[in-house]
Amino acid sequence: MIIASGRSARHVASLADHLVRKLKDAGSGKARIEGTQTNDWVLIDVGDIIVHLFRPEVREFYNLEKMWSVEPGASAS
Repeated sequence: MIIASGRSARHVASLADHLVRKLKDAGSGKARIEGTQTNDWVLIDVGDIIVHLFRPEVREFYNLEKMWSVEPGASAS
């Protein structure tokens, strides 16, 4: 999983478009794309790789990175 940010909805849209073109050129043209209506959060699913592109405010709100964080003092079970 890759998580990245663009500076604005237009920037997120441009990043997504560029990435999808590069993936197609590299032979991974079957990418599924969600979120291009508003470009606040665009998800590109290439199978083994999932790319999340966010506007900064949206990334902060959903905070996907927290899924992999460990609270100080928490025990791993």
